[in-house]
Amino acid sequence: MIRIVAVGKMKDRNLAALLADYLKRIRALAPAEVVELKDQDPQREGKAMVAKLGSARGNSLVVALDERGENVTSRDLSRLLGDHGGISFLVGGADGLGPAARERADRTLRLSSMTLTHEMARVLLAEQIYRGLSILRGKPYHRD
Repeated sequence: MIRIVAVGKMKDRNLAALLADYLKRIRALAPAEVVELKDQDPQREGKAMVAKLGSARGNSLVVALDERGENVTSRDLSRLLGDHGGISFLVGGADGLGPAARERADRTLRLSSMTLTHEMARVLLAEQIYRGLSILRGKPYHRD
């Protein structure tokens, strides 16, 4: 199961439609869900994220997204997706991820060195997940 746990709602209809399109593509290749959390202060958001993730036991990898995270390629992400039975991606709100969410994460990755809106980050993440799954399945979407 691929899970995107994100703070806030998708307010921009165009970005929401693009996200929905990528989620449809992803779901044709793997089970996936988006969990939206209430936009609050980072402390509360982080605790809410940890609560949604449940137990730290199991084989589900938790990946926090942060502009200071590790830089990975699309192929690196595809390997990460292929190596884990379940993976949860944490997308913070306007003020970033709370400490509890960062501490719960097994890895921290970045989508860009630039700051992105949480809506744009979700769309870019979904595109990269679709790309990674396409690489794993040998689909022609990704070109080297």
